[in-house]
Amino acid sequence: MPVNSTHPDYDANVTAWLRARDVFAGEDAVKAAGEKYLPRLDSQDDDEYRAYKTRASFFNATARTADGFTGLIFRREPTVKLPDSSAGVGRALAAFEDDADMLGTSLSAYTKKVANEVIGVGRAGTLVDWDGEGEQRAYVVPYAAEQIINWRTERLHERLVLAVVVLKEVPAALATARETLSGDPFVSGETEQLRVLRLVPAKSSVPDAKEEWFYQVEIWQQKAAKTKRGKMEWVLVETRIPLRLGKPLPLIPFVFHGPRNSLPDVDKLPLADIIAVNLDHYRLNADYKHGLHFTALPTAWVSGFDKTSTLRIGSSTAWVAETPGATAGFLEFKGQGLLTFERAMERDEHMMAVLGTRMLEQQKRVGETAAAIELRQSGENSVLNTVSLSLSDSMTHVLTWVYWWNSTEAAPADIGEELVLVTLNTDFSPYGMTSLEITALVSAWQAGAISRETMFDLFRKGEVLPMGRTNDDEAALLEKQKLEIGKLNKQQPPAKAA
Repeated sequence: MPVNSTHPDYDANVTAWLRARDVFAGEDAVKAAGEKYLPRLDSQDDDEYRAYKTRASFFNATARTADGFTGLIFRREPTVKLPDSSAGVGRALAAFEDDADMLGTSLSAYTKKVANEVIGVGRAGTLVDWDGEGEQRAYVVPYAAEQIINWRTERLHERLVLAVVVLKEVPAALATARETLSGDPFVSGETEQLRVLRLVPAKSSVPDAKEEWFYQVEIWQQKAAKTKRGKMEWVLVETRIPLRLGKPLPLIPFVFHGPRNSLPDVDKLPLADIIAVNLDHYRLNADYKHGLHFTALPTAWVSGFDKTSTLRIGSSTAWVAETPGATAGFLEFKGQGLLTFERAMERDEHMMAVLGTRMLEQQKRVGETAAAIELRQSGENSVLNTVSLSLSDSMTHVLTWVYWWNSTEAAPADIGEELVLVTLNTDFSPYGMTSLEITALVSAWQAGAISRETMFDLFRKGEVLPMGRTNDDEAALLEKQKLEIGKLNKQQPPAKAA
């Protein structure tokens, strides 16, 4: 099987991914696809179809929905647990949090990029690599769904692990090489290569020893074969074995991101139904505008006039005919044809609102309570909650790999959530705590049912405390407030008895 072979799930989903990319890109990309999304009407020539497509407008409800979902997840900054920065591992992870990909992207901003990919196409990947030549640090490399063309899992040592991942990429090094050879700084360097990450068995000299596996990286590039036709074929140009503490890695440091879990399996696009309705709305709009073009414009008609005469329309001209009974008038459209298109588009807009985006739905004229609004949005919140929890899990795996690169633990599985953890927001309600809830929490703390730290954390989630203020900062402010109140009470003279 050639190295550029694709996984069956990749073949089954790549069309949906590319369709989602076009929809998110907007009207220009959708119209550039031509008949892929807007079929040509019967007997239309190229000029007629071009005008038909130009008159249509694309109402990009999908992109607005995705932006709204991302905004709700990141209305609060992700919570990141890291070790103390006084230690070596803590300093390394603090540097990684500030610059995750060695391109100036913070961990929070990188998480947001991954969330956009997962919400948009339902899939993304992260390779955690080590820069051993320059800064001597771990960093992440993002991969879109279309770049992860093949993968395979195997059960090794009673665990299901990732055995092979094939990534399609355009390396920056090749672009620099092409620029150097050509002397042109504007050469784009769009040279494609395949990066194969695989687990290979290690040879052991000990008889009957437990078979070990290690991580190996292969780089494949397309080159012309030495034949008369010069057919292109994939050639292995580099093989390397990444080392950590002088030893090969026991696993592939690649993490999948999905809307439901971080497994290699391909999940359905979260907005697939909205994309389908959005494109249907685009086709209806094209037919509607096409009908308006031919029916809404006033069209003059005459009967009994000389065919060779030139008739001009305007208040300063008059039409005179010598033929008895000659008449003139304007064509006027009558019927329900265009109204049918209007109703169909309204149904699509309502369906898109129901499927995912309440921000596009017309506001009700009657008042709604906060509980009623939250109940009405529970369907969307459940989808967002699943995505948020899945991203929290996968980004924690990424942070675990980064910790492991900088530590001495034998395997990444030895690093638990007590050391590193990423938690994304799962509270999408815009309403904070009520006064009754605040009173109940304070009463529970005073009764010893919860700790002060738990109370502060709940206050922070309920938007009573700002997200940037720690529990120690809040406690210090409370102590300072007590001292100031005590000073004021001492300065005030005692009240005189009546």
